[in-house]
This record gives sequence, C-alpha cells and structure tokens, in this order.
Amino acid sequence: MNTASTPNLAPNVARLRGFVQDLAALLERHRDEATILQDGGALLRQLVSEDDWLPADCARPDPQRYQQYLLHADALGRFSVVSFVWGPGQSTPIHDHTVWGLIGMLRGAEVAQPYAQTADGHWAPSGAPVTLRPGQVEAVSPRIGDVHRVSNALSDRPSISIHVYGANIGAVRRNVYLEDGTRKPFISGYSNATLPNIWDCSKE
Repeated sequence: MNTASTPNLAPNVARLRGFVQDLAALLERHRDEATILQDGGALLRQLVSEDDWLPADCARPDPQRYQQYLLHADALGRFSVVSFVWGPGQSTPIHDHTVWGLIGMLRGAEVAQPYAQTADGHWAPSGAPVTLRPGQVEAVSPRIGDVHRVSNALSDRPSISIHVYGANIGAVRRNVYLEDGTRKPFISGYSNATLPNIWDCSKE
C-alpha cells in the first residue's frame, strides 16, 4: 500500500533498479504492444504501490511549471522512466507521445483528459477525464489513444507520477495541439542535469 506523502531521505532505489531490469527482460521476450502494456503495467503498478524509492532530487516541484526528471534511459533506446512532478494546479497543454506509454501514480492525484480531433480539424475532449490515485496505472499509445491534457488534481500540494515510455521520451519529437487545430512540434528534454545512480549497491 502506498502510504508515504513526502520524499524519503534514504530512498530504496533497489525497487527502481528491479523495475528497470524486469522491464528490460519483458521487452526481450515480447515485441507486441498489447503484452508490453499489460505486463509492463503490472510491473509499474507494483513499483508505485510503495513510496520509499524515489530520490529527493527527482521529486522537487517548481513554482513555474511541472518538472520532468529522467530516472533511467535504456542503453538500447527501448524505453525511459521519468518522474513527473506537478506543483499545485499545474497542467500540460494538449499533447501527444508518438510511442506507447504507461503512467503510474505515486503521490497525490492527477487528471488526464483525452482529446480527439473533430471533423473540422479542431481538438475537443473525448470521453470522461481519468483521475489517477496512488498505485493506479493507465496506458497511452497511438493505437489506443495518444492525445490528452494532464493536470495536478490537487490545488494545495504537489503530485508525482511515474511515466514509462517506449523510447527516450525527452529526445522524441512530439506535438502540442491548440483547440483550434494548430500543431506545434516540440522536444521536451528533461529537468535534471544529472541522473540518479540506481546501480550503486554499496549502501544496501
């Protein structure tokens, strides 16, 4: 059960390391997206069910905008793991991913509103918004639905979600959409200058 509400001073990064290793093994065994989303989602659900592993440097909100901290980038470019840290009331524009993705809620809550393009080329909400709470996971991809707007569901404190993508997402050319149909390409990059060392077992 997810019980912590603040970053730990001595994170159990072995949980993150184990997740990365298990996901890499899954991608070695399977190439089809449906299996990756199902089995990878189960792995991510297990990871976000405990809140004792995220390094404090990758859990810091910013008063101006949400933060995207890289936790791990696969050496073969098959996937990346990112922490999204939302300040109170912060949100994304409407955007896509272009690759499969899994979102697991670690702290707080976030709301994802799917969007679809209308016949006249505009973008409009499509279906009900999805609220994620700690321990819950959802998926996105061009196959099952890839365009949404995400926001912190809490107005008084930060929220943190863990995202896993089928590429090094910070280097992927993606798109922001305006409701009038305008598309603006972007590459997100990452908020952190250095990566957490999840391979250091000396303190375990």
